Amino acid sequence: MFRLEARTLEFLARAGYGARGIVYCLVGGLAVLAAIGSGGQAGGSKSALTSLLAQPFGRVWLGLIAAGLVGFACWRIVEAVSDADHRGNSGKALAKRAGHIIGGIIYGGLALSAAQLALGQRQGGGDDQAAHDWTAWLLSKPLGQWLTGLIGLVVIGVGVAFLLKGWKGDVLERLAPPAEVRRWAVPLGRLGFAARGVVFGLIGAFLILAAVHSSSAEVKGLAGALQVLRAQPYGWVLLALTAAGLFAFGIFGLVQARYRHIDPPDATDAKARLKQAVAEGTGR
Repeated sequence: MFRLEARTLEFLARAGYGARGIVYCLVGGLAVLAAIGSGGQAGGSKSALTSLLAQPFGRVWLGLIAAGLVGFACWRIVEAVSDADHRGNSGKALAKRAGHIIGGIIYGGLALSAAQLALGQRQGGGDDQAAHDWTAWLLSKPLGQWLTGLIGLVVIGVGVAFLLKGWKGDVLERLAPPAEVRRWAVPLGRLGFAARGVVFGLIGAFLILAAVHSSSAEVKGLAGALQVLRAQPYGWVLLALTAAGLFAFGIFGLVQARYRHIDPPDATDAKARLKQAVAEGTGR
């Protein structure tokens, strides 16, 4: 029974890494085309998924991506709660595990958007609109400005961590590709993490501006961050480099899907850890 559950969870995780990789390939590829003036658009994840509707079997692809993203969301949450990667309980480890839970929720929302598109239920607004909506809600709450600013600082911190990982970090952490794959996967991973660092840094900076001005109109998602790059002097070069990095991260995601070490937790142990976490969170 456990072996079946473990294999199922591993399959969901690998399908999830692959689906996330495809989304990044779409975002980066379309933005590269926009940068060089060959069509495409510098948009976010939702607009990239929407572009599939115009392709042959587009709804089928969207359905498959939605299923993969559900798997990725499940894996991220299970991984964090059960500590499947054996990160431990240090402050840094707990912060990373909390980030994976948040990421799982975000990718679950993206999976829902993909599924709705596949079913013909078009949704209004894209990544930027979603960012505006939740920021406006947060700003309306007590201490909302402070919380928004804090989130912005955290996002910038994540961006800096990505930049450092792209520069000198171990991008093949928990990966075991053969030597011929390693040769090209390392530079792709470094470029990909660096591009994500730039984007996260911009998104975090705009969150801080929103907090300072108490205005959700200042917030920008992935699409807005790419458009800001394009608006700079020699912006097409900045956009092209960043977009190429996002595309590279998409390819790197496919490498993760194939070669990442995934150690699914024992179902009983995962339930016990979840109960323990809930008990600690409620102070019991």
